[in-house]
Amino acid sequence: MNGHRVIELFERWAKPTLAMEGDPIGLHIGTLNKEISRVLVTLDVTPAVIQEAIDNHCELIIAHHPPIFRKLKAVDTSTPVGAMIEKCIKHDIAVYAAHTNLDIAAGGVNDMLAQALELEDIEILTETYSERVMKLAVFIPETHADAMRQALAGAGAGEIGDYEHVSYSMKGQGRFRPAEGADPFIGEIGKLELVDEEKIEVVFPTSKKARVVKAMLNAHPYEEVAYDIYTLDIEANEHGLGRIGRVHDMNLEQFASYVKQKLGVPFVRVTGDFSKSVTKIAVIGGDGNKYIYDAKRAGADVLVTGDMYFHTAQDAETIGLSIVDPGHHVEAIMKQGTVDYMTELLKNEKKAPEFIASTISTEPFKLV
Repeated sequence: MNGHRVIELFERWAKPTLAMEGDPIGLHIGTLNKEISRVLVTLDVTPAVIQEAIDNHCELIIAHHPPIFRKLKAVDTSTPVGAMIEKCIKHDIAVYAAHTNLDIAAGGVNDMLAQALELEDIEILTETYSERVMKLAVFIPETHADAMRQALAGAGAGEIGDYEHVSYSMKGQGRFRPAEGADPFIGEIGKLELVDEEKIEVVFPTSKKARVVKAMLNAHPYEEVAYDIYTLDIEANEHGLGRIGRVHDMNLEQFASYVKQKLGVPFVRVTGDFSKSVTKIAVIGGDGNKYIYDAKRAGADVLVTGDMYFHTAQDAETIGLSIVDPGHHVEAIMKQGTVDYMTELLKNEKKAPEFIASTISTEPFKLV
């Protein structure tokens, strides 16, 4: 499968529009204009990970943490970053980064962490993005209406909450007279035609407009298609950083041990009263220092996040929010999670590449 097609499918999940402003997501090294048979999924790009990609004959690496986070003034191959870029290029390995867009995406890193902790009644912690909703109304012969509904659903139209293939139809009659130069599917040049038609209406988020219109045009038998598109005064597909949900009642000490066990880490850092009962839990992958007040406003008893600063932890104590810090590296949950998601997404695609989870731990800290 061509690399552009692989990333096009991946970005239907981790949409670039979800990324926080200034986040350097996207292609970092190499080209996507080539055939891809194997993709290595990793948290970080390190020399060991690149060698793993070489050993597994991978043409593409999808990383969560961007390898080039700040602009480079030069690619000096005597530096660690320059040497990694050189090695990737020499072995024709492209590197693509999906950072906050993968954090925010439904089913992405924060959902993976919330599910690993078996949170219930999961909601978004901090909304960062929402889309306007559009409606399409298309007029089509009754004989082709079912095929049109299927095509629109396949393009992502007609999804409302937990429901798919949602549409509304109204039967009527269409009138037209083909003029000279027309190539009518129904009717004759110069003769007024009356056709039994259906008006099909579906809604979709604005980001899917191009795909929905293309599917509609491809499924329609007429050379000139009659349709309307308009924006609705409602929002859908709310997205955001972090998740908040509930666990069964336990105290903070028990919950800290629970996090250790569920996320598979050797230790956690904890602030707060160990005897305090906790039930409402906020979780943010990576560095969640900015979100202690969001967690408190949402009613969280505990915020599970990494890289907690000393003074931020003190501030959290002051506002009555406990912290459980399992480290930044718990985001490594995205490796197998991404492999599973993309394997399922591409199961019906011809020549779909194999997705492989990196086995290299990029956790830099050790306990002594």
